[in-house]
Amino acid sequence: MRKICQLISKYPLTAVCVAAIWYLSFFTPPHTKLDNVQFIDKWTHIVMYSGSCAVFWAEHLLRGRRRAVTRRAAVAGWLVPVLMSGAIELLQAYCTGGRRSGDWLDLAANAVGVSLALGAAFLLARRQSRP
Repeated sequence: MRKICQLISKYPLTAVCVAAIWYLSFFTPPHTKLDNVQFIDKWTHIVMYSGSCAVFWAEHLLRGRRRAVTRRAAVAGWLVPVLMSGAIELLQAYCTGGRRSGDWLDLAANAVGVSLALGAAFLLARRQSRP
């Protein structure tokens, strides 16, 4: 528990984004005109996960004064959100009583968003390391 509190204090904006993802993943959204846009759900997943992971990388690189994305950070920064996404999709499929459905394409869209944020982190780290 202490380790979780340390992570939250080190990455407070990321913690807010993660909490928002968990909330929105089990919230039943209202119907809007955007429901007619093809793949709007997948675009939403990409934006949600790329934005949240971009916040993480910004906190990691800018607040932590790090100038590089280490291999360990890159693997963890990609794998943890993708695993969380998979857990959410399984919970939606098996624990919501049919209100929400798990979708493997949602997981794929989330992985795309996480990958985009990781790519942006590498670019930010490269830019920071220049004299």
